[in-house]
Amino acid sequence: MAGRKPIKSAKPAKATKKAAPRRAAAKAPAKAPARKAAKAPPKPAPKAKPARKPAPKPAAAKAKASPATPKKPVLLSGGNPQIAKGDGDAPVQAYIAAMPGWKREAGRRLDKLIARTVPTVRKAVKWNSPFYGMEGQGWFLAVHCFTSYIKVAFFRGSSLTPQPPVESKDPNARYFHIHEDSGFDEKQVANWIRQASQIPGWVP
Repeated sequence: MAGRKPIKSAKPAKATKKAAPRRAAAKAPAKAPARKAAKAPPKPAPKAKPARKPAPKPAAAKAKASPATPKKPVLLSGGNPQIAKGDGDAPVQAYIAAMPGWKREAGRRLDKLIARTVPTVRKAVKWNSPFYGMEGQGWFLAVHCFTSYIKVAFFRGSSLTPQPPVESKDPNARYFHIHEDSGFDEKQVANWIRQASQIPGWVP
């Protein structure tokens, strides 16, 4: 049509801006939040230490110490007890208590027979042997242990009737022996004891 300016064809649109840069590579998965370290269980409260016991008092502070156990007497050759010298019944009983085996009962029996026959008898232990005598007259009898028998010595045995059966080197002394299987005749021994107590004995 006349008079109309020809319509300019629209310029082709400029290429659009470059496409936005490619989307960043797929986002890395979000880091998992660090796990909180598990709390250690609470430590048990320390046990209270028991109160210290007071230190024991020294032995010296104690009232009275218990007496020491007495030692057993030593047995010498032949089983004869070693007893310290002493006067009176106590050392004689200590000797008898230490006599070994069957001899202990035989010793008790003989000691009782002597005391019953002569109530005023004097006793002592000398040279590891019990001695029996009369006050002012000396000793009339002694006892000694040997391996297989007990020797009973009458210091003036040759003056007794009948005489004890075993001889001695001393012409005045006579012995009799007590054996385990034979024992002794109490009636005869009591007769010897009675006679011996009535005559002068041996004075060391």
